[in-house]
Formats: sequence, C-alpha cells, structure tokens
Amino acid sequence: MAGQFAQRFNLLAENIERIIRGKREAVELALICLFSEGHLLIEDVPGTGKTTLARAVAASVDAAWRRIQFTPDLLPSDITGVSIFNQASRTFEFHQGPVFANIVLGDEINRASPKTQAALLEVMEERRVTVDSEPHPVPRPFLVVATQNPVDMDGTYPLPEAQLDRFLMRISVGYPDHAAEVQVLKGMPTGPQVERLPVVARASDVAGMIDFATRIHVADPIYDYVVGVVAATRTSPEVRLGASPRASLALLRAARVRAAAAGRHYVVPEDVKALAAPVLAHRLVLTPEAELRERTAGALVGEILAAMPVPQALAGV
Repeated sequence: MAGQFAQRFNLLAENIERIIRGKREAVELALICLFSEGHLLIEDVPGTGKTTLARAVAASVDAAWRRIQFTPDLLPSDITGVSIFNQASRTFEFHQGPVFANIVLGDEINRASPKTQAALLEVMEERRVTVDSEPHPVPRPFLVVATQNPVDMDGTYPLPEAQLDRFLMRISVGYPDHAAEVQVLKGMPTGPQVERLPVVARASDVAGMIDFATRIHVADPIYDYVVGVVAATRTSPEVRLGASPRASLALLRAARVRAAAAGRHYVVPEDVKALAAPVLAHRLVLTPEAELRERTAGALVGEILAAMPVPQALAGV
C-alpha cells in the first residue's frame, strides 16, 4: 500500500510540474497538505505562480473546486452561503456558498476584512458551516489554498494568529531558476495550460490515500521528538508566542504523509525535520527585540532542530 501511495503521489506531482516547472518541493508540500487534510497558505510576490499552483492541484484531481477573489467588500455570506426565503414553500432554504467544494482557492485572502476572513475559521477546522444554527458539512477531501502577497500591504488586513494557526503550512513558491524560466518561455503560448491538465486521481482515490496515511506507524521516540521540537518554540527567549498543540498534531500528520509518499509505512526523524519549518514558522510570534535584529521564525526553527537530539535508534532507518 505504501508503494501504491508513493506511485500515485509522484504521478500527481509530475502532472502538476507540467505547469509549475522547477518547483518540486513546493508541489510536494502542497500535496502533503492535501493528503494531511490540512490547508495551505502560499505567500509570495506577484507573478510567481501562487494561483497557478492551486489551480494545477485542483485540475489534477477529479473533484469540485471553487475560486474566491477576496476583496474589501466581500461579505461572510459570499463565502459560506445564505438562507433565502422560498415564497412557494414558505420556508427558508440554504444556498451553498463557494466554500462547499473539495478544493477552495482563496486569492489574496488578506484583502478581505477580518469579519470575512473569520468566516473561514469554522469550516477550516471542523469542515462544516453553521448557518441559522444548522450545521452544513463540506465534502471530503477538503482543502483551502489561500494566497497573499508580502508586498503592497496598503488596504490589506494581516491574518491574525488564530487564522494562521488554521493553516497546516505556509510556503513560498519563489522565482524559477534560469533553466526552468527558459522552459516556461518556450512553452508559451502553446505549451501546457492548467485547463488542459489531465485528471490523474479521483476524489475517492484522494480520500483513500488520506485514510491510509493516518495508519502510518509512528514509534514512541518520534512522538517525543515532535513534542520536543514544538515545546522548544514555547521556551525560546526570542519567541513571544510559541506553537500550540494543534501544531504538534499538524506536524505529525504531515510527517505521516511524507513517509507514505516515500514508500515507507513508518515515520523517521528526517520526515519531521523536513516539514518543521513550513508547519511551525508561521505560527510563531517573535519578540520585538528579535524582530529588530531581523530574526526570522524559519531560522529559529532551524536552530531548534539543530540543537534537538535526534532519536538515534531511528536516525538511520
């Protein structure tokens, strides 16, 4: 089963790489979020393929997907849906919003008001929307891919810590290298396009892979290692707010998927180390003194990993 998981994972990654060239790590992290039943925040400068990456993931899976363009005048009901009075039946009927899809792309999420951003809090954590005291579950699998630009912050609303904590990972696509950008230029305008990507997995396949990943074996030393890494973020003198227990759960889920993607039925410390920065960095709030020294959360996580003893019995497994 682990071999089948790895084969399908690689097939999806290669399909997406037909559009997103030279960014294998970003593609794999996006797929790990999908199979971890987590959510992905892509933060990068304009034009690097943030939206294209999300669309390519959606196009590769035969599942429903919706795109929401976040703007200052967007209302919460524009996302979750609204109850409308039916004159014929004399009752209120719930009309689903675009969040009722398998993959939801929230473009430039930081341009919406905090009230509208908060409309995603419940559905991202509990996978349901409550309207007029009635819960409405969203389909499975369910993945929110949100994008935001770290520049041009005029008129934007930074995501609060509670919202950031809902995202399993925050990644950056980054600029392509020289060879990859040349291939992009050669492929335009007749090259591969998102609309032409073949579907290589069904929604039921993804759900089965999600279930399999939850059964990946985790030894007791790995549990201790994950908790030790996360706990170190709470005691660091450079951190004002460390990672929560939700971060520990997220890191473990992602490590299980990475192990399965490698064709293994067990987690090794390298899985945790490879995913610690994308999973933990955006959850940390540094002290003002650390920010003045231009310290970054990613660098701090790297130092914690370097100082943390690795379970020796599993280091070479």
